[in-house]
Amino acid sequence: MNTLKIGDKVPEFSSIDQDGNTISLSDYTGKKLVVFFYPRASTPGCTAEACNLRDNYEVLQEQGFELLGVSADSPKKQNNFRNKYKFQFPLLADEDHTVINTFGVWGPKKFMGREYDGIHRKTFVIDENGVVERVIDKVKTKDHAAQLLN
Repeated sequence: MNTLKIGDKVPEFSSIDQDGNTISLSDYTGKKLVVFFYPRASTPGCTAEACNLRDNYEVLQEQGFELLGVSADSPKKQNNFRNKYKFQFPLLADEDHTVINTFGVWGPKKFMGREYDGIHRKTFVIDENGVVERVIDKVKTKDHAAQLLN
């Protein structure tokens, strides 16, 4: 797993969102972008994390942040997730792992003694020039916005 680090330039990427629109890194040139990766839409931890970001969206926007959620779920699953919880930000349906591999968040995981490959819950803060400013490895799902605002 070759994860992007602070100071790395994020390679250009494109993927489709919950509505089938193509979203690219270049769409966010000149803006601060928070890209958060989560294992699966509508699971308890992912729901808590995304809802915390939703509830603090205005404050994050005031600080100049744009948000982009990413998982390997289908556009339909992402659409249901977004509509159910009324997220104001797009969710990428990265089924082919283009963005996941760009950031290097796919790799071996352990859960209840079982080992498997999956998405690591990580968040990247990217500056206006497309450079990684911060990486949050230990995401607090219920308090994620506070981690970004500190």
